Amino acid sequence: MFARLPLYMRLVRLDKPIGSLLLLWPTLNALWIASEGRPSPMLLVIFIVGTILMRSAGCAINDYADRDFDRHVKRTAERPITSGKIKAWEAVALAAALALVAFLLILPLNTLTKELSVFALFVAGSYPFTKRFFAIPQAYLGIAFGFGIPMAFAAVQNHVPVLAWIMLVANVFWSVAYDTEYAMVDRDDDIKIGIRTSALTFGRHDVLAVMLCYAATLAIYAGIGVALGFGWLYWLGWLAAAGCAAYHYALIRGRDRMACFAAFRHNNWLGGMLFAGIALHYAAA
Repeated sequence: MFARLPLYMRLVRLDKPIGSLLLLWPTLNALWIASEGRPSPMLLVIFIVGTILMRSAGCAINDYADRDFDRHVKRTAERPITSGKIKAWEAVALAAALALVAFLLILPLNTLTKELSVFALFVAGSYPFTKRFFAIPQAYLGIAFGFGIPMAFAAVQNHVPVLAWIMLVANVFWSVAYDTEYAMVDRDDDIKIGIRTSALTFGRHDVLAVMLCYAATLAIYAGIGVALGFGWLYWLGWLAAAGCAAYHYALIRGRDRMACFAAFRHNNWLGGMLFAGIALHYAAA
C-alpha cells in the first residue's frame, strides 16, 4: 500500500494544489465576511482541511467518471486509473473515505452546516457526470466549488443570508471563466470524444464569454464592497484582481493551448487578491 501511495496522491491531485486553492479562496472570503474578520481557529482548520479533502475526493470521482474518456486525451492518458495503475473501485473507495473524514470534521458544527454538507457532497460527486449532457458544466462546477460559501455563513451565523447566495453566484461566474480557459486547452480532444464543455458551447465567442464572466464576478464583488462599506484596502485587492483578469485576456486572446493553461493557473492570484482585500479591510478596521 505504501508503495502505491504516490499513485493515490496523483489520483487526488495533491501534487497539483491549484484546485484546492480555487476552492479555498471563496470559502475564506465567506468565513471572513461572516465573522467580520474574526473566524475562530477551529473553523479555519475545519474549512481548510475539509476543502482539501473534498477537492481530493472530487478528483478521485472525476477520474473514475472520465476513465474511458481520459485515454483519448494526451494530457490525461497517464492518469492512474486510465493507465491501469489503480483500479476503478480503489478510486471510489478512496473518494468515499475522504468524504467521510471531511464529514467527521464538521461534527462539532451546527445542524444547518451538516445539512448543507450533504447537498455539497451530492453536487461534488455528480459534477463529473454533467459533462455528458450539460452545455456548460462549468456552471455546475461553480456551485460545487463554491458551496463552502453558504456552509461558512451557516457555521458562523447559524443561517445563510442572501449575501452568501450572491457570493455563490459570483463564484459560478468565476468558475465558468477559469474552467473555460482550462477547457480551451483540450478543445480538439473534447470534440473527438464527444463531451460537453463551455469552450465548445461558446465556440468562437469563448474569449468574450470568459471576459464577461470575469466582469460579472468583479461587478458582484464591487457591489458587495459598496454594500458592506469596505475601505480602500479592499478596493486595492479588487483592483489587483481586475488586473489579473486583464492579464488573462492577454494570455487567452490568441487561444494558444499553453497560454490558456497558464491563465487558468493564474486564477489562484485573482482569488488570492480578492481575499487579501477582504482580510486587510477587517485587519485595519
